Amino acid sequence: MSAQSQERRKTVRDIAKAKGGDPLVCLTAYDAPMAALLDPHVDLLLVGDSVGMVVHGLPSTVGVTLDMMILHGQAVMRGSKQAFVVVDMPFGSYETNSDQAFLNAARVMKETGCHAVKIESGSYAAQQIGHLVARGIPVMGHVGLRPQAINVDGGFRAKGRTEEEWSGVLEEAIAADEAGAFAIVVEGVAPELAEQITKAVKCPTIGIGASEACDGQILVTDDLLGVSDWVPRFVRKYANLRGVVSEAAQAYAKDVRARAFPGAEEKYKLTKPGAKRS
Repeated sequence: MSAQSQERRKTVRDIAKAKGGDPLVCLTAYDAPMAALLDPHVDLLLVGDSVGMVVHGLPSTVGVTLDMMILHGQAVMRGSKQAFVVVDMPFGSYETNSDQAFLNAARVMKETGCHAVKIESGSYAAQQIGHLVARGIPVMGHVGLRPQAINVDGGFRAKGRTEEEWSGVLEEAIAADEAGAFAIVVEGVAPELAEQITKAVKCPTIGIGASEACDGQILVTDDLLGVSDWVPRFVRKYANLRGVVSEAAQAYAKDVRARAFPGAEEKYKLTKPGAKRS
């Protein structure tokens, strides 16, 4: 990236202009240090409700609260400088009606300073998206495998494998696009469906377990780094930090038990009266 591109934040227009161009690079972030490390390399950071499973050890994303998303959103905004930051709206914060969606989304925007919110695009979503966009809140949609619907679907499973599911996912994507979504995450669908969705909508699509035909890609960062003990089949591990961390902790424990840590170079020296401190 050029020095100029790092001097300003990417905007919703930058993301929207990526349609049909160079693929958008997107990753999740939940804290300031990781956001700072990822920031120079990505176009978009998503503070995903996956934080509930990745950081808090929840069995699904359903238990994530608005306060949790705001806390992690604030951290990511502090750690990043140029990436466009999107915060997930958690389960139960937008589905009831458009007013509920606006009040909660406005709170997220005001308290984190983020640039947009993301909602999982069920059949109800177009009305909420249109309501939010008309009131100044950029919205990213999310179709296909929707983690917040795990209890209805009976688990995390790919979508669009039957004709009925295929048409339903496509219709939800088109509805989100027409309602004003600036981008749509397409998760866990067959490549043929992802390609059709990408061609059918005006806004960029961001794939996760979808297709390289999408206008961008996103992964959960902990999966990419090899921190997670299990990852979906669509994840490519670019590192094995789980092994690195385990080995480092093992070496530290060995040194502590052998009284080899701390050593002379890791201890403070006693300052004698009248002596100058080094």
